[in-house]
Amino acid sequence: MEHFVTTIALIGIVIIVASLLSGALERTGMPLVVVFLGLGAVLGPWGLGLVDIELASPALRTLATLGLALVLFSDAVTIEITEIRSRQRLAWRILGPGTLAPAVIIAFAAHFLLDVSAAAAAILGAALASTDPVLLRSVLRSPALPATPRVALRLEAGMNDVVLLPIVVIATLIMQSAQSGASALSAADVGHHLLGLFILGPALGALIGWLGIIVLGRVRAGVGVRRDYESLYALGLAFSGYAAAEAVGGSGFLAAFAAGLMVASQDIELCDCFLEYGEATAEMLLLLTFVALGTSLIWTGFTVIDGPTLIFAVVALTARTVVLLPVLRGLDVSERDRRIIALFGPRGLSSLLFTLLPVFAGVHGAERLFTVTCLVALLSVVLHGGGIALFLRANGAAARAPRAPLPLAIAPASIDSSTEPGESVPDTITVAEYQARVERGEPLIVVDSRAGRNYYADRGQPRGAIRIPPEDPVRSATEQRLSKRAMLVVYCA
Repeated sequence: MEHFVTTIALIGIVIIVASLLSGALERTGMPLVVVFLGLGAVLGPWGLGLVDIELASPALRTLATLGLALVLFSDAVTIEITEIRSRQRLAWRILGPGTLAPAVIIAFAAHFLLDVSAAAAAILGAALASTDPVLLRSVLRSPALPATPRVALRLEAGMNDVVLLPIVVIATLIMQSAQSGASALSAADVGHHLLGLFILGPALGALIGWLGIIVLGRVRAGVGVRRDYESLYALGLAFSGYAAAEAVGGSGFLAAFAAGLMVASQDIELCDCFLEYGEATAEMLLLLTFVALGTSLIWTGFTVIDGPTLIFAVVALTARTVVLLPVLRGLDVSERDRRIIALFGPRGLSSLLFTLLPVFAGVHGAERLFTVTCLVALLSVVLHGGGIALFLRANGAAARAPRAPLPLAIAPASIDSSTEPGESVPDTITVAEYQARVERGEPLIVVDSRAGRNYYADRGQPRGAIRIPPEDPVRSATEQRLSKRAMLVVYCA
């Protein structure tokens, strides 16, 4: 009962602190991760001694499993299919050589510097080549980030995990086989695991996502579904896809990714709804995972510091930049954008969760892999997190500076004469009705209030539209000095 109360209190603290600090941290650019690692340290055995989560803790396994499933699902949901199609060359270079080459470099460094087996080195290489979406969220949401780096980093954070996860799973199986005394996995075992990993799991996840969308569409048309519950529905699809795949021997993580990809490609309304509420729920769970790791586990990274390990950490933190700078040449990417993409590659929760998989599988020596990853993740939080904060502080002010409103092709006439006093104004307006009102000289202002995800995917705007981000509409409207007498026509498709 005492542990139950402590867990509930911990969840409450995470939600309260995240909510109160979200605005301040967004303006400073400091990642929430830093605060919650510190919160974990305060609550842990070196602080107040309220919580001490160990590697064998069932709570950690539950949090890590749900966290990784939600990372993969939310990554897939945020993928813009049109972005991939319109920037195929950029996507292939980032997810191909831009992801696999750093993994190979890090794996070789681990094998020779840390004296680990080839399979263990492959796990470290794949885990530390994963770009952390949690640390990147602050910069991806900032208007200071140019369009091309935004697309590239969103694609990388959203899809490179699914490229690297199979490496971790296969290497874990090899280590388990060696641990049991078998010289090698049999062809039948390899075929069985590959079938579950690449076919069965993703197929079940995609099927559940597809069926879920069909059912939701029919219920919407029939009796309707509350919008806030649609976000919970998306989370249900993620967990159902994971459980179904695991029940039949497939990869639940790839199933969660496939379910999210199906949502992203088939049901945009559900997708946006998930981003509004469900993603916040997922982020709370991820931050809770950081608190759990921050109680004591992540700080064990400092216990393995020596010459070879520090050299390995430097290789792990710089391999991506060294690879991406030449890989991105020859594309329609400016030199400044190429440097931004290459430098913003934090390692964090995704890397830690990947190295926890062999720990949970009971592989000998996996604890050392996790501890080394802890050291690299802590250094990345300082270096990459600090770099992101400096970038946002240097460029965010200019991006938020007040600008004169765009000239509109309308006459500043009097209040709409077609609306009688006391008559209600319609909630919607068609294009034809809008054009008729403009021809009558009525004061209309078109407001582009699309969510950031849709806006940055398609920067096209209705002619003469004013951009008002839905996250902070009052401040934005005030800064742009919109007329208080005009009728607002809000565009949010």
